[in-house]
Amino acid sequence: MLSRVEHAMKSPWSCSDWVTVAGVPPARCWGMRGSGGVKVSGRTNSPNDCASNASGPFYVGAMTDQLADFDLRPMRFGDSTYDVYIAGSGPAVVVFPEIPGITPDVADFGRRVIQAGFTVYVASLFGEPGKAFSGRYAGTTLAKQCVRREFLAFARNKRAPITAWMRSLATRAHRECGGPGVGVVGMCFTGNFALGLTVDPAVLVPVMSQPSMPFAISKKHRSDLHVAPDDLAQIKRRVVDEDLCVIGFRFTADRLVPAERFERLRHEFGDAFIGVEIDSGKGNEHGFAKKAHSVLTAEYSAEPNHPTNQAMELVLDHFRQKLQP
Repeated sequence: MLSRVEHAMKSPWSCSDWVTVAGVPPARCWGMRGSGGVKVSGRTNSPNDCASNASGPFYVGAMTDQLADFDLRPMRFGDSTYDVYIAGSGPAVVVFPEIPGITPDVADFGRRVIQAGFTVYVASLFGEPGKAFSGRYAGTTLAKQCVRREFLAFARNKRAPITAWMRSLATRAHRECGGPGVGVVGMCFTGNFALGLTVDPAVLVPVMSQPSMPFAISKKHRSDLHVAPDDLAQIKRRVVDEDLCVIGFRFTADRLVPAERFERLRHEFGDAFIGVEIDSGKGNEHGFAKKAHSVLTAEYSAEPNHPTNQAMELVLDHFRQKLQP
């Protein structure tokens, strides 16, 4: 199994374009975690800028639907009200869950972020908070969301109406928690919104985990970012002027997140896009099924050398660097 690690900037160590798993040095900086079957492209930092990987053991909550360790707050912005589950202390990280909603896996992702020293705001935009994932539950939830005008699931080059509420939540979280800014994590159905919200000055770390919209119903849809052109231009200016990075995760065989979408992100953002693509093809090293989709939740493993754990640590490293004073 081979792993390709592409570096657009000088790194503390050098590596060839193609290296065997055993030949990949241990990661020291963002975007440099080169475990087997993982393709990483994007920006790396100098040794002096590297964040330490010292989160300690993560607390992983029981598989329950109670969410008892979160405070529930209905939040109204404009004409829309959604419940938000909040816990932790420190700078804010806003999480927009994947279909079908705040599953136990999504809640556990939030707990790992909390353990790392952050306040998590998990927005309940659809589904039943705390309900475990099932294929039927996901299917019925997705069918309902596809026709909601707030999300514009099939639209290209558009700003979805839901982003106004999302942006207000990010602004509120920043005001309540302080610090330099906030992190935003979008997953699957909400993955692309993490990029679109980067028009807001408060958003310093956008994380797109398996960004699936717009649905890939045509060649142009496959590379679309679900962001209005004027917003994209503003985001690109912020990335350059403020030295921001855009993080993206996908499994290589995931048809919901076409490879063309990540190529487009590389084209738009260059080495400021840290794109992590985990091998889920036939015979892959970690045994991922072809249908593997949720990098930070359903497919997550706490094993230190597992690519999903490395993805999790990459996210936490960026949160520490950008959000903690």
